[in-house]
Amino acid sequence: MLTGKQRSFLKKIAHDIEPTVYTGKAGITDNILKEMDQGLEKREVVKVKIQEGCELNPKQVANEMAETLNAEFVQAIGRKFVLYRPSKENKRIELP
Repeated sequence: MLTGKQRSFLKKIAHDIEPTVYTGKAGITDNILKEMDQGLEKREVVKVKIQEGCELNPKQVANEMAETLNAEFVQAIGRKFVLYRPSKENKRIELP
């Protein structure tokens, strides 16, 4: 579980990155989960954008994906959300 200070730190990092995963009308597929898992291992922070026309609720989807991928929910703003998971081999982010 992230503390408020850690969450704030991760929000600052996520602010400057572009979404790396996009999901649309097909919803959350196995390929999207695989891509997110690889992204979390490589970068530790993944920003996801839900495309227009998709009926998914960003906060609900983010919490479900965080649980599935054993990650932490950082934030959701509009149709974007951010997840964090420490990498096992490529540790880059040192939390305060």
